[in-house]
Amino acid sequence: MRKRRILQSAFPILLLSILAVQALAQAPERRYAPPKPKYTVRVERSVMMPMRDGVKLSTDIYFPVGAGDKLPVILVKTPYNKKLFYRNDWVGAYLFASQGYIVAVQDARGKFESEGEFLMNSADAPDGYDATQWLATQSWSTGKVGTYGCSYLGEAQYLQSTQRNPHLAAMVPQAAGPIKYRYFGVTDGGAFELAAAFGWMMGYGTKVTLRPPAGFSDDFYAKYGDMFNPAPLLPKVNYEESLASLPVIDMMKKAGGPPTDYEDILSHGPGDPWWDTLNYVKDTDKFNVPALHINSWYDFGVGETLKLFNLMRTNATSELGRDNQFAVISPTTHCKSELATAQTMVGDRDLGDAQFDHWGLYLKWFDHWLKGAETGFAQTPKLQIYVMGKNEWRGENEWPLARTKFTPFYLHSDGKANSRFGTGSLSLEKPGDESSDHYSYDPKTPVPMVGGTICVGCALGAAKDGALDQTDLESRNDILVYTTTPFEKGLEVTGPLELVLYVSSSAKDTDFTAKLVDVYPDGTAFNVQEGILRARYRDGYEKKVLMKPGEVYEVHVNLHATSNYFGPGHRLRLEVSSSNFPRFDRNLNTGGNNYDEKSWVIAKNEIHHAGKYASHLILPVIP
Repeated sequence: MRKRRILQSAFPILLLSILAVQALAQAPERRYAPPKPKYTVRVERSVMMPMRDGVKLSTDIYFPVGAGDKLPVILVKTPYNKKLFYRNDWVGAYLFASQGYIVAVQDARGKFESEGEFLMNSADAPDGYDATQWLATQSWSTGKVGTYGCSYLGEAQYLQSTQRNPHLAAMVPQAAGPIKYRYFGVTDGGAFELAAAFGWMMGYGTKVTLRPPAGFSDDFYAKYGDMFNPAPLLPKVNYEESLASLPVIDMMKKAGGPPTDYEDILSHGPGDPWWDTLNYVKDTDKFNVPALHINSWYDFGVGETLKLFNLMRTNATSELGRDNQFAVISPTTHCKSELATAQTMVGDRDLGDAQFDHWGLYLKWFDHWLKGAETGFAQTPKLQIYVMGKNEWRGENEWPLARTKFTPFYLHSDGKANSRFGTGSLSLEKPGDESSDHYSYDPKTPVPMVGGTICVGCALGAAKDGALDQTDLESRNDILVYTTTPFEKGLEVTGPLELVLYVSSSAKDTDFTAKLVDVYPDGTAFNVQEGILRARYRDGYEKKVLMKPGEVYEVHVNLHATSNYFGPGHRLRLEVSSSNFPRFDRNLNTGGNNYDEKSWVIAKNEIHHAGKYASHLILPVIP
């Protein structure tokens, strides 16, 4: 891995998206672009909006000139600096304001111009409720409020929706899924999403911002805000060196990062009651707002987005919420659904023409719910997905698809499935008397991350995400490789994915990773989806159960979700190992905390696939 560095000023995800949209809006090969403005826009800067506890959140309010005396409002809550929306005509605030909406862009609590202390997501639910209430009761408001935004901006919408403010009339959460046990996208299968969490906290997670002295009036930022930047000037950081350092909990401090929540999220395991104080969505939460859920197959939270698509329907308090959940899933990486072109490259994989009229759909959505316009939205499919490999958009009505055949593909080998040169195979046939597969997992030399469904590149500019060729990686002996024979007629896999493994280990605790791969006829092996399970959490996140050497355990690895067509001549491949670094922190195999340890042991891991220990991959096959 080449050494890369962060520049002193972190470049937020939102700004990169703004620049990309501005360029793509003018690209000749694009069928869809943001709509042309109907109105000029006036901006009231840095309005200090009071919350229930007296804390004031700084908000820029965009008014369409001449659109009417009372208008619906779209709220955008961001930790990335509301100024990034200012004078960027193609994104968010100006786009919707120019179409006849008042748009309020608000710095999250404790960020930039807003008062209070920042603790990731903890205040987004009540603050979202209060902001919606304030906006709905202003003299220029019709009383109907919508919400919009990607990544953290999408998470804030989901969290607010649990509060059920009657003025919240519609949501468009994008690339988000803040559910319990996945939380801020920092845990998966009990493992820590190291690269993304470290990168985000270093770049955007500071809990400290500079503020004017006590006694200044509320209009200080409106008058002088452009003269000041309250964000910290970040140190230069050697990304490779930092992520490789131990103990993990000292990583931010040694890199010279600002005060953040990094140490807290590391030291509280996924079942710790501390997480409940942050208001993440639980299976028992109630909802009652129409939502248009947006995500992508190569984004980390797509499985959670689709779970929320279902949860907000089943837990709705009325027909309004139950009957008006819609979702659109593109093939792209984080927050790039709108940026597909006539040749959509996701990493190095050509996924055809994945263009979709997202902007037009967003306006139809808000026009319908906030203005009462007849837009024909009721005829839109509940679920629209891009089927990779077939490279086509398709409308569906539920998730998983009603016609899904959940089909077990069994692991086979003669005990030598190590690397793509081994004898591992996948088939519908149950295994007979077969030798188990063995490999050694050494935390000193973990399996490196190659592509994947994580926004490391967005966070630090340090890696390329999406689909990349896994061929070189699959030559490692600490990766077990199981592959089908070439498909004659092709196979569509659309839905949630799960791997059931029967494992044993010499270690008290270790990880088991899985990766679904599409092997093209020329041998190129593109990653499709991946997951991990920390073995101590095999019986649930509320308790830790260590392993006994040599004893066989059943573990379930969640590979989240996908829609991929393995065409004629393609093969479906499964990689099994115990690390995917630095996407996930390394399990040091000691049975200890991992985060505060500096030493490790080598784990001798074993995958069983015979008799009652028939390890298998459960695929959602579409006939």
